[in-house]
Amino acid sequence: MAKKWTTLGAVSDINVTPMVDVMLVLLIIFMVITPMLQHGVSVNMARAANPRDMADADKEDAVVLAITRDGKIYLGSDPIAVENITTQVKDRIADKLDKTVYVKSDRAAKYRVVVSVVDNVRAAGVDSLGLLTEKREAPHTAPPPPQ
Repeated sequence: MAKKWTTLGAVSDINVTPMVDVMLVLLIIFMVITPMLQHGVSVNMARAANPRDMADADKEDAVVLAITRDGKIYLGSDPIAVENITTQVKDRIADKLDKTVYVKSDRAAKYRVVVSVVDNVRAAGVDSLGLLTEKREAPHTAPPPPQ
């Protein structure tokens, strides 16, 4: 004969429902906040077929210049005039070992503005200059039919 268990005290089973609720709320919060963590100015970058990965551009202390569609220039998230780029970049890279400056430009920005920014960055004495682009997705085409 089977013995029937009865409990008169506290139940020792773990109730995971509140924990799942908290985890789902945290997941939603992180999903909403993650896109806001992008530092600098957002631009619609040019696309390249074979870009090189520049993971150092995402670091907090990376020197990134952004050129918007209407020709405005930003150093990080601060607006800057073309004439001040050389001195500001020199100040930012003076105490760094890696003297790399990254330039991201809107695909509709004027070419002369981009060239003047690159010239001013080169005048600041940077070791290397990275031009940030997005990877162009190859069109998905069907293979040719067999003959």
